[in-house]
Amino acid sequence: MKRRILVVDDQRHMANVIKFNLEKEDFEVILSHDGGDAIKKAFDCCPDLILLDIILPKKDGFQVLKEIRKKTITPVIIVTSQEDEEHKVQGLDLGADDYITKPFGIKELVARVKANLRRLEYLNLPKKSNIIASEDLVIDISKYEVKKDGQVINLTLREFELLKFLALRSEKVFSREQLLEEVWGYEHYGDIRTVDVTIRRLREKVENQSGKYKHILTKRGVGYYFRRI
Repeated sequence: MKRRILVVDDQRHMANVIKFNLEKEDFEVILSHDGGDAIKKAFDCCPDLILLDIILPKKDGFQVLKEIRKKTITPVIIVTSQEDEEHKVQGLDLGADDYITKPFGIKELVARVKANLRRLEYLNLPKKSNIIASEDLVIDISKYEVKKDGQVINLTLREFELLKFLALRSEKVFSREQLLEEVWGYEHYGDIRTVDVTIRRLREKVENQSGKYKHILTKRGVGYYFRRI
C-alpha cells in the first residue's frame, strides 16, 4: 500500500512540483491550499505524513499544527520560507517533527519524508512487551505509552522516539549530532537546535516542575543522557 502524504501549500505551483516528485517516489499525494481545508483533510484522509507550509490563508500553519496535535501523532514536517530561528523553534514547540526551509532541493525534501516515515514504520512493527521504569516514570515501548505518576503523558512521535532511545541506553551520553543522526534518521540536513527544543519539550512533560531534572540530564559540553533511578 502506498504511503499517503498531505502537502499543504497555498502556492499551487510549488505544491504541484512537490506532488509530482513525491509521486515519482511512489507516494500517494493529497493537496491542500488553505489552513481550514488542511485540518479537515488531516483528519478525513488519514495521511501518513504532513508537509505543512506556515504562511497559509484562513489559518496559518501554526494554527493548523495546534489543531492536528490535539488528535493525532502523524509526523509533520514544517515547510517555511522564514530563515530566522524563532519560526523553526515555534514549530517544534507546537509538536512538529521536523522542518525544512524554502528554497529546498527536492532530494533533501524526499530524504526528510523517507526518514520520518521509516521511524513511523519502526514503531508499528510487532514488539514484545518492553517496559522501562524509572521512579515515577514508566515507558511501555510495546504500547507506545509513557506514564508519570500513573498518568499517561501525551508525547509526539519524535518525543517518544528520543525518550526511548535515551532510556534504552541509560547513563550513556550522546551528543546532539549523534541524536540527530540516530533518532531523526539523517546526518547532513538537520539542525542541532532541533534536538535542544525536543529535549526541552520532553523535560516539560516528564520532569517535575521544580527545574531539578532527574531523568533527562545534560553532560556539560558533551550532550544528553537518561538516568534510570
